[in-house]
Amino acid sequence: MILSHRGFWEIESEKNTVKAFKKSFSLGFGTETDIRDYKGKLVISHDIANEDSILAEDFLQIYNQYDKNLPLALNIKADGLQNKLENLLTRFEIRNYFVFDMSIPDTIGYLKNKLNFFTRESEYEVNPSFYQESKGVWLDEFNKHWITPQVIKNHLNNDKQVCIVSPELHKRSYDKEWRGYRENFDFNNSLSVHICTDLPLTAKNFFNEKN
Repeated sequence: MILSHRGFWEIESEKNTVKAFKKSFSLGFGTETDIRDYKGKLVISHDIANEDSILAEDFLQIYNQYDKNLPLALNIKADGLQNKLENLLTRFEIRNYFVFDMSIPDTIGYLKNKLNFFTRESEYEVNPSFYQESKGVWLDEFNKHWITPQVIKNHLNNDKQVCIVSPELHKRSYDKEWRGYRENFDFNNSLSVHICTDLPLTAKNFFNEKN
């Protein structure tokens, strides 16, 4: 499944906006976004939250107007949000989601609350924390390409889902790596292999092409 990074946007200012989320869901893409707190409530914001930040409950209301089978990747930007987030997910009956990027101590709270979470693997995090307990693995390449089809297959064989961070999120070309993935995986239809990208429509068309 292709996940749009902070929604489907065309200019930077549209990231993490109502417009971006509605377009992402209407086009059938899963969506990644950022959760933090502001004045006691959960909001959508990658950096510093303010009074203009979208409430997380409003984001979930938008999501529920579309296909609730689309996956949500919730990037946790602050510690101690477990209980409030669990309450929202229960209230809006959100089931196809995972949280990720928490600190190690904070992850323990998500584990105790039995929330779906992905651990992280990168060139700096070669031994993912809480691997056995995780629902999947967030695969990230900060400086170089190391995610091979075999790395992905190994996680799948361990009954883990995976989500690959597409290279353009780190200002690198995606063409060569996407070609390698296309030979082995179907990102338009897979329930276990995801790719998070700034170019969801480009990715959809690319992965629909024949090798």
